[in-house]
Amino acid sequence: MTRTRSRSAGFTLVELIIVLVLTTIIGATVAVFVRPAIKGYADTRDRAALADMGDTALRRMVRDIRMAVPNSLRTPNEACFELVPTVAGGRYRMGPNTANDAWWVDTSQATTGFDVLSTLSRQPAVNDFVVINNQNGNDVYTGTNRATITSVATPSATQGTLRVGITALQVSPGYDGGRFQVVSQSERSVFYICDGAGLSADGQTGSGVLWRVRRDFNASYPTACPATTGGTVVARNLRSCRFVYNPNQGATQQSGFVYLELALTRNGETATLTHGAHVLNVP
Repeated sequence: MTRTRSRSAGFTLVELIIVLVLTTIIGATVAVFVRPAIKGYADTRDRAALADMGDTALRRMVRDIRMAVPNSLRTPNEACFELVPTVAGGRYRMGPNTANDAWWVDTSQATTGFDVLSTLSRQPAVNDFVVINNQNGNDVYTGTNRATITSVATPSATQGTLRVGITALQVSPGYDGGRFQVVSQSERSVFYICDGAGLSADGQTGSGVLWRVRRDFNASYPTACPATTGGTVVARNLRSCRFVYNPNQGATQQSGFVYLELALTRNGETATLTHGAHVLNVP
């Protein structure tokens, strides 16, 4: 009777050493060649995301600045600024159409309504505000040249495109610009605030947040950035911010200039963006 001896299956010591050597080579290859490529991709992705977020924030701020009431920009420091955004603007009728016509702006007395000559981008609504000839920065906030809209109607074609009734407003005597701006009653003043800018404990991520805060008109010139309660987040991961406004030099009917700078950091990658914009301050 023949007995068959079974052979035990497994790895020999030589085979195990060969596997370990090959694994080490593959691991070294991944560490030397693949890991930097993966990190480079992740860094590029972070930089692109930061640049996109910063660019969107800058565009949003510049849009509001260019559409703001002339001379309404206020800057308590380089971390924030305030403005009064507009939703429409145009020209009003500066002279009577008939002998008893009252729907034009007579700067010698208080005005309670006027006909609009231009086509507006957005029709004003009751309780919105009309601003005329804001030459001094604080006037629109104190209400010196601001009135509440009480009615909106359509006049005859020979008199204008809209007929706007307002609370009594004394337009600056001698003002002949014939222009007005409309401010929404739901968004009277806007503050952009860079809050908590800096780096996290490990120095890898920006800790600041850029807020857009809506407020009521405040007659007092701000001396510090207000609280961000109820604000909307515009950008995160801010390492630093800088907002510098250079108002017009001399007469108010010139252009100012605003310089905006945002530095955003994430996972050790930083994107710094700057933008400059002229501010039209002709009322």
